[in-house]
Amino acid sequence: MDLTGKQVLVAGLGKSGIAAGALLKKMGCMVCLFDGNEKFDRSAWEKTYPVFSDCPLWIGELPDAAVQAMELAVVSPGIPLDTPAILKLQAAGVPVVGEAELAYRFEKGRVAAITGTNGKTTTTTLVGEILKKCYPEVFVAGNIGIPYTSIVEKTTEQTVTVTEISSFQLETMETFHPSVSAILNITPDHLDRHHTMEAYIRAKEGITKCQTKEDTCVLNYEDEILRKFAETLKVNVLFFSSKRPLEEGIYLQENTIWIAGKETERQRLIDVGELKLLGIHNYENVMAASGTALCMGAPIDVVQRVLKEFWGVKHRIEFVRDLHGVLYYNDSKATNPDAAIRGIGSMNRKTLLIGGGYDKNLEFDAWIESFDGKVKCLLLIGQTKDKIAVCARKHGFENIVCCDTLNEAVNICYRLAKPGKQYCFHRHVRAGEILRIIHSGENCSGNMSWNCRNKTVVGLDQTGFV
Repeated sequence: MDLTGKQVLVAGLGKSGIAAGALLKKMGCMVCLFDGNEKFDRSAWEKTYPVFSDCPLWIGELPDAAVQAMELAVVSPGIPLDTPAILKLQAAGVPVVGEAELAYRFEKGRVAAITGTNGKTTTTTLVGEILKKCYPEVFVAGNIGIPYTSIVEKTTEQTVTVTEISSFQLETMETFHPSVSAILNITPDHLDRHHTMEAYIRAKEGITKCQTKEDTCVLNYEDEILRKFAETLKVNVLFFSSKRPLEEGIYLQENTIWIAGKETERQRLIDVGELKLLGIHNYENVMAASGTALCMGAPIDVVQRVLKEFWGVKHRIEFVRDLHGVLYYNDSKATNPDAAIRGIGSMNRKTLLIGGGYDKNLEFDAWIESFDGKVKCLLLIGQTKDKIAVCARKHGFENIVCCDTLNEAVNICYRLAKPGKQYCFHRHVRAGEILRIIHSGENCSGNMSWNCRNKTVVGLDQTGFV
């Protein structure tokens, strides 16, 4: 893709926008910058990123004259496509692509891509770990926190890139063509952005748009949406299931994960007792990751070895500490009710649960119903606390405390916690804050001393909804 000398707008100056802008400059583009946040600190930006000092920068509103001058616009995934600036670009006939789509146009190797409502990061990370044992050049990027544009220059014909792809990124894909794609599940999420469930489903399913009959899509057989979607696909489909044996695919049966083929005898992949991951949802992630890696050419013995070694990823039912007989789990990346349900299902003790976050126009009934006697107390914070409290009481759960701050919620949980219980946290908090809170405060007498001005406990199961 030759963009030399072309005037290209980068919209959104977060991590993805910075990486996209840097790539475009290296490609010889005339880069222009835009951020719709009227509180954007121009002076701090210019000091932090002097490489963009020669680039025009517009804040708040995109001038008509600037729109007319652009030959391409690259939009960060956090910017909705129905914002005034993007609509103005589209009305003027300016091609609009996402940061990940831009990266793919410079990709030289093969790509495996993972999407879904829940489990993307765990699955992507695990696929990356497996393939790193198989190929000399493997990159892991995308929605996982490493912009695709930051690594794509390093790719070669021998490279394998494993990408986590969000629905936001898929909205702007045009040529993205993974050799193997995986859709883990589809449950309500991001309806504040997509507005309807139908639009959200279309975005997720778009990961297969450019795939051919030589490619493979890994799908969850137990997801009704995906099972129906498979009937429309012309690519090879590999199903995985946590509930039933499959004639062809990967499935869980009596604590063992099997691989089955129509014309071959089934083969044991691994016993779940050999895994360091907990919960049915993680077994599904293991099956999806294994299927993806195998379809990318990984030998089964390598897959098995990495599965046994894999500890999971941070902040996803992450065991943090056993303090005086109370277990602390960090599941702060649980960002929707379905993810929270999966976390509750993994808990095997009475649980103190902190929940809350911003409102994504989701319903919490199924999550409350999943408590099933496990949750002793529900502490709520953030924008959704009142909404969740109403829902919980509707379902007969009354042991609720609404708190103004995370510190307050954690302090109450610490006072309530007793040996033999688990403390679960479901709110989007900086990981560093969580770990600092949990690992601090123990005095010489062996008791816990909490200074609520600057410390917090975090019990972590899943209820973030962010």
